[in-house]
Amino acid sequence: MKFTSIDPATGGTVAVYDEDSLERVHAVLATAHTASCTWSATSHTSRREIVERIADVLDALREELAHMMTVEMGKPLSQARAEVDKCSAACRYLASVAATTLASEWIDIEGARAELRYDPMGVVLAIMPWNFPLWQFIRFAAPAILAGNAVVLKHAPNVMGSAELMVSALHEAGVPVDLVQHLRIDETAVARVIADPRIRAVTFTGSTRGGSAVAALAGAAVKKTILELGGNDPYIVFGDADIAAAVEACVRGRMVNSGQSCIAAKRFLVHASVLGEVTERLAAAFDALRVGDPMDDATEIGPLARRDLRDGLLDQVERSLALGARVLTHRSQSDMPVNGWYVAPMLLTDASQESPLFREELFGPVAGVWSFTTDEEAVAMANDSRYGLAAAVFTQDSERASRIAAQLQCGTVAINDFVRSDVRLPFGGVKDSGYGRELGTIGLREFTSIKVIR
Repeated sequence: MKFTSIDPATGGTVAVYDEDSLERVHAVLATAHTASCTWSATSHTSRREIVERIADVLDALREELAHMMTVEMGKPLSQARAEVDKCSAACRYLASVAATTLASEWIDIEGARAELRYDPMGVVLAIMPWNFPLWQFIRFAAPAILAGNAVVLKHAPNVMGSAELMVSALHEAGVPVDLVQHLRIDETAVARVIADPRIRAVTFTGSTRGGSAVAALAGAAVKKTILELGGNDPYIVFGDADIAAAVEACVRGRMVNSGQSCIAAKRFLVHASVLGEVTERLAAAFDALRVGDPMDDATEIGPLARRDLRDGLLDQVERSLALGARVLTHRSQSDMPVNGWYVAPMLLTDASQESPLFREELFGPVAGVWSFTTDEEAVAMANDSRYGLAAAVFTQDSERASRIAAQLQCGTVAINDFVRSDVRLPFGGVKDSGYGRELGTIGLREFTSIKVIR
């Protein structure tokens, strides 16, 4: 089998990669296991220094990494640069808190003392998606390395170049070559790797269907998993909100990475008293977005990462239209660049709550707007989803904001802002959006073995 990387802005082939042989897969697992045993014995200081150097190397390779991401999956270049910057900042922060977070805790028990240790687990398999090729990997790999683990990366087939460039960057920073390695394998081989006794845990970011399959495989082998899956995030705009600021946050929250983000805003729930104004402003903002060549610094919306993703999103729109939805924006698909897999930014209204627009995760620059009249109705609509990743609440009433946020079934709620992950805070979801947390001190401890000595 071969893996082909295709430029989504042109449809041209970027590179073709051969699948790894079974012999190489076994070699990677064997050397990673050996490396994990050595690395687990290193000091927190040594691990911290290595991760700090990763940040320096990422800074030095900023343009090369950003260019590779843009070529492989169409991310606007300015956003790709920002992704690299976020990764280097994350490495520095996590390195600064790791020793304290992972240090033993002492608990007094009836005149005696018990030690609570956070020990390394061993080799962790990371199955990563294409939409944030560098960030999704670094936000897992940096904590895993700091915790004393080895990492085997299985990246999405369309971003193999990004994967290998990232692994090379870590090696350049001084990470032992065998400690972090990349595999080019398909789903069948992934199942064998998960079952291999040298793999002690698995982290997966991707679709709910994919996460369910990974969890089943890992569960059969009694291995821990962290799943960060899909989302259908509601943004609730109350009548007393700062409308201009709310609309700006809604647009930014929906359109980051051309709408290809699990934590992107996807359902705008607007109080009936301001529905007309909010809808008009949203539609105008969608229409004003600059769509074009992702290599152009002025571009805000690039192509979707693959042809099938574009076609699937347009199918979701068509099925929603068939159930009564209307498009409020003015650009059509015929206005999009001829080459590449572009979707016109679209805002829809009047969609049924049984439509794909409300029920499914739409991965691209498309969103719907619905109205509500009471706080209870807003909460009910927001929670009426199989997903529970994140949400946002817009109101100038701080008591209402806290009360509504507490009722929302999700992992993160932003108040008067759009949702994005923060390295200082744990990130993850509930329901079909997964389980476990990455980032923050909790994320640093996720891939550790907790041992009590008393």
